Amino acid sequence: MNLEARKIIMTQEFLRLDDENMIRDIEDFLRQKKSDLYEKNLTPMSLEQLNDEIEQSLANEREGRWIYAEDLGRKIDK
Repeated sequence: MNLEARKIIMTQEFLRLDDENMIRDIEDFLRQKKSDLYEKNLTPMSLEQLNDEIEQSLANEREGRWIYAEDLGRKIDK
């Protein structure tokens, strides 16, 4: 059985579920697996890249390209 067929069968089984706790457990499981996969694929930043980011941040501050977190939150809420 190929992956597409397995996904269809799994989706059909999921749609038949009537137990909210089981659905919550599946959601939690998927969320955790996605998080684990994301973390597994992370690569550390090089020292050069870190220093470049710091320099860019300092330049942004010097040139007035920054915003307080509270103001950003209010802007996002709008």
